[in-house]
Order: sequence, then structure tokens, then C-alpha cells
Amino acid sequence: MIDFYCAQAKTGFEIDGIAHDMGDRPERDERRTEWIAKQGIELIRIPAKDVLADPEEVASAIVALCLDRSR
Repeated sequence: MIDFYCAQAKTGFEIDGIAHDMGDRPERDERRTEWIAKQGIELIRIPAKDVLADPEEVASAIVALCLDRSR
């Protein structure tokens, strides 16, 4: 499941916590990102630490990117 998705921009967003750096998770995430790309969706991964540090900035960046790509 994608955390956030903008259909008009065909862009998905994943908020990745520390668990995404452990074990086989990086390889699984890469395969998943490739599969999603084959569906015509660009997946952007955002570190959870960035969201925790400044959630408003991250939300604004997501909205701006979606608006820009939807034009």
C-alpha cells in the first residue's frame, strides 16, 4: 500500500521509518518501487525523520509537487 497517492500526478509517496533500512527491507522496497513504476506511478520515498522534524514542510512539498505534475 502506498501511504499517499495523487492520481492526477501519478505520484505516490511512502514515509519510510528506520525499519526500511533493516534486513532485506531495502531490497524488497526496491523491487516494490520498480513494480509500481511499471504501473506508471512514480514513487517518492520520504524519510520519517524528515516528517517528524517538519511535517508542515513535507506536506507543503508533497502538495506543491502534485500540483506541478498535474498541470
